Amino acid sequence: MSNANLKALNDLGVSIWLDDLSRRRIVSGGFGELIEGYGLVGATSNPTIFANALSKESEYDRQFEELAKAGTSVDRAVRTITTDDVRDAADVFRNVYERTGGVDGRVSLEVDPRLAHDTDKSVAEAIDLWKAVDRPNLMVKIPATLAGLPAITKALGEGISVNVTLIFSVERYEQVMDAFLAGLELAKANGHDLASIESVASFFVSRVDAEIDKRLDAMQEGHPLRGKAAIANARLAYAAYERVFATDRWNALKAEGARAQRPLWASTGVKDKSYSDTRYVDELAAPNTVNTMPESTLQATADHADVRGDLVSGKAAESQQVFDDLAAAGIDLDDVFKHLETDGVDKFEKSWTELLDTVAERLG
Repeated sequence: MSNANLKALNDLGVSIWLDDLSRRRIVSGGFGELIEGYGLVGATSNPTIFANALSKESEYDRQFEELAKAGTSVDRAVRTITTDDVRDAADVFRNVYERTGGVDGRVSLEVDPRLAHDTDKSVAEAIDLWKAVDRPNLMVKIPATLAGLPAITKALGEGISVNVTLIFSVERYEQVMDAFLAGLELAKANGHDLASIESVASFFVSRVDAEIDKRLDAMQEGHPLRGKAAIANARLAYAAYERVFATDRWNALKAEGARAQRPLWASTGVKDKSYSDTRYVDELAAPNTVNTMPESTLQATADHADVRGDLVSGKAAESQQVFDDLAAAGIDLDDVFKHLETDGVDKFEKSWTELLDTVAERLG
């Protein structure tokens, strides 16, 4: 890769993934161009991304005709189309997967978000998706709800690589890491090769600023704490990651060939246009992390990011001060994180419904 900004991130240990996936990107060679020119090493999908692609792209027309002719149900059509896309995308990234020893080259597919509060059905869905896609570089996305935590453990225990999504608080992130370690212990007991299992923990960033800034604005216009919460939250999460992956429990699994669950910064496109469009890239650059970006953020990063090295490690104390100040200002942080999780699940459920409606309409 020739771009200096993206190379600087890569040299620091940041893996760049695209927060988008569609058939057009696959068949047009769009993914290949980003892999070669931008150092892209992975991609994520979610119900919103699929709903958008299926409603707009003509590349799905022929498959819709075939599925309609076969009398395929809406649910089965959604499963067929999305697993086909993810399988094909995984094939595009297969060389990256091989080159990085299985660390990157990953493509993510989410369990039905309507199952976010059902552990057993989430596990069954994860197993079905793993078998349907049938690619070693798949990651199955499971939300970090209370019901999702044991589902994460059980899925990992089946040898499935997992992308844990919708993490907002450090407290929940610590529970996610515990579920990850328990999952690897279960996988070992079940006879799986730990070196073949990869996981990331998707810690959402910009939504935290959007919610807390809204509450600060209601208190005072131009509040001095505006725009400070999300980066502080992510830096505290990274400090928790460093603690957990230095424990004896982890070292015992590492000795068996396991790889650490990397923090993944998700929702890194800014919501407030007064902020720099690369702030959640510049300020969260750190070793052994993933930044999954919408293409607009990827292009902005290539054009004018300000990569100044690791700005995350060693920032726990000052980041905690930000949260102490927010609490002193009257921000109910527990309520913020509860709201964000509930809202996140609701948004994905709404997008899933839109996806079903789109497929039903196109099936006729």
